Amino acid sequence: MGADEDVALEVAAKLTDESLPWVEKYRPKSMDQLVAHEEIISTINALISANKLPHLLFYGPPGTGKTSTILACAHQMYTKSYSSMVLELNASDDRGIDVVRERIKDFAGTKQMFSHLPKLIVLDEADAMTNPAQMALRRVMEKFTRNARFCLICNYGNKIIPALQSRCTRFRFAPLSAAQATSRTTEIAEAEGVEYTADGIEACVSLGHGDMRRCLNVLQSTAMSAARVDRASVYTCTGKPQPEDVERILKSLLADDFATAFARVKEICVQHGLALIDVVSDLHAYVLQLDCADKLMQMQAVVWLAEAEARLAAGTNEKVQLAAVVGAFHAFRTTLKAT
Repeated sequence: MGADEDVALEVAAKLTDESLPWVEKYRPKSMDQLVAHEEIISTINALISANKLPHLLFYGPPGTGKTSTILACAHQMYTKSYSSMVLELNASDDRGIDVVRERIKDFAGTKQMFSHLPKLIVLDEADAMTNPAQMALRRVMEKFTRNARFCLICNYGNKIIPALQSRCTRFRFAPLSAAQATSRTTEIAEAEGVEYTADGIEACVSLGHGDMRRCLNVLQSTAMSAARVDRASVYTCTGKPQPEDVERILKSLLADDFATAFARVKEICVQHGLALIDVVSDLHAYVLQLDCADKLMQMQAVVWLAEAEARLAAGTNEKVQLAAVVGAFHAFRTTLKAT
């Protein structure tokens, strides 16, 4: 009976693992599985080896490996004692002052028997903590330094009060490079048996903008909706404008009169199901690459695009904003001709 139970548990664990999003399924479990931020990882490894791990503050854009790094670090430090030595709180938990005074304080105030290592308290998205909670945490960090270490994780370091920042060693996690994201995305695609092309992986990485989580979500979504992950299927799945469509739109904006450009851009957006805010967001990169003698006017065109994007994000009428974008390019062309 015991053997049957073991087999049943193994099958259940495998099914659960298969149903996980790839972001969680392939989350690094050890420090050597991390693909970026070698300097940060080597520094933390040195601190762990010397048994001098300080309080930590990880900050940077989403999907850059902050949570994965500290969890891999915790698995390396505690191995089988992980569950009893690590307290992880994230944005789904209440992080008011009561949690600091009760749950965090109780966990930090007790020392694990037969272990010389301090406990680890991971506060994910710590910039969502209230100011009173951060003020209370400051004293808890000082009082229980012998028993526990804190790792604060956030997107914006300036939202952590200076008193907490001064008590932590700060590490900034920059967006992943294209090479790093490509390597990891390709590795996971092969592990999942996904049929892919090089331009498909490149499209996933391009849409990820250095966010590994977004790259993998795009890869998984495309793999589930298309037989092969290529550039066309990636852009179709995400609803993002393909580079060819953006180039056609820019060509029309720079060459056609107002009415023709308005009709043509609208037609392209309707045919391909494109949101105008995505088109405007992609246009600015092309505008910056234009060979333009009047650089000041070129920058002004980017400002106009930014204003249109802000208005679209606020929920304004797409038709009106499309007219504004076409008008901005008409003004841009007119000014260039006059000079």
